[in-house]
Amino acid sequence: MYRASADIVLPTSIVGSLPRPAWYTESLGSRNFMHAMVNARYREQYTDAVSAYLRDQEIAGLDIVTDGDCHFDEEVGGQSWTTYPAQHMDGFDRHNSVAFSMPSAVIPFERGHILHDYLEARVLPEIIGPVGRGDLQYAAMWKTAQRLTKRPVKFGTVTPELLALAVKDHHYKDIPSRIYALSDAINEELHELADVGCPVVQMEEPQIHMIPARGPVGGTMDEAEMVKVFNNTVKGLREKTEVWCHTCWGNPSQQRMFKEIQSYAPTLDKLNEVDADVLTFESCSAGGMDLKEIGAAITDKKVAVGVIDHHTLQVERPDQVADQIREALKHIPAERLIITSDCGMGREGMSRRHAAYKIVSLVLGTNIVRKELGLPEAECLAADPKFSLAGVS
Repeated sequence: MYRASADIVLPTSIVGSLPRPAWYTESLGSRNFMHAMVNARYREQYTDAVSAYLRDQEIAGLDIVTDGDCHFDEEVGGQSWTTYPAQHMDGFDRHNSVAFSMPSAVIPFERGHILHDYLEARVLPEIIGPVGRGDLQYAAMWKTAQRLTKRPVKFGTVTPELLALAVKDHHYKDIPSRIYALSDAINEELHELADVGCPVVQMEEPQIHMIPARGPVGGTMDEAEMVKVFNNTVKGLREKTEVWCHTCWGNPSQQRMFKEIQSYAPTLDKLNEVDADVLTFESCSAGGMDLKEIGAAITDKKVAVGVIDHHTLQVERPDQVADQIREALKHIPAERLIITSDCGMGREGMSRRHAAYKIVSLVLGTNIVRKELGLPEAECLAADPKFSLAGVS
């Protein structure tokens, strides 16, 4: 159900995470979010940080905003993306975490590589019983952000297979059983989120497109099976909210995870089968190499194309953003195209200022194309020359 992007041509957004303010020193850890919000210092820092995230996006002129993944703690490589669910869902030994190693063939980062630190930071609770939604409390987090802005707030979560592959399991008989149990629990949580009014729910990083590069998930689950997992996780949601399926090629510490640039082409047909309204693609960092194939394969969903590279501190110029959008429009109709970032910008490696100006450039570049197409331009207060301090005597 198109809600947030329904009446906008070339709507703009970002994937989700934003760099943590230096003054945001409180951590949530395994605490219940609602209990943490009783603490005056945590509540002040959390709500101030959400407000700062939203304001940066508003003054840039984004149409669809996020809370910056504000509930994540300051962990190496953005590890909180996976540790938060494990620390808050039922079935996990929340107060006893252990290091977990993935096969080197899957993530081959040896000591001396920055991402080896990321692997060492994979210290998560183990599964010791039936998993359940526990106290994820996504609805409360979304409400905290949405009541601070009139723009639609998108809320994202890690997919069940990534969480399943990151933890040790003493309960389920095999990886598929573990993944589907997590999928059912997350689906229940997301229904509550949709029921309270969240206009966009984003599933982050289904492993469908990763299988040609890494092999079957858990050694046995192919692309078709992972489509089933995705559709089970979002079952019934599209009747209530707009569902986005975010895909990229990895982003811990703003690093590339593959030596060579990867292509979506081998799995586009399977990605087209996911039960989502919008598919997002990392495109900027790949030079837009898959745009033609994406346009040919994805014909009944909206397509969100990344025009901002999350790996680099170089801020894209508006004309560079506009060039990428023009190229995308050769293959994807304007009414089905969404402009976004390649991935999140808050995975440890980027400053708030860099992220803010990347968002500004995203909007300014989109405005260039909107003007060419005779479409309304977004107000970008951050670029209004009337408020420049330069040259003021």
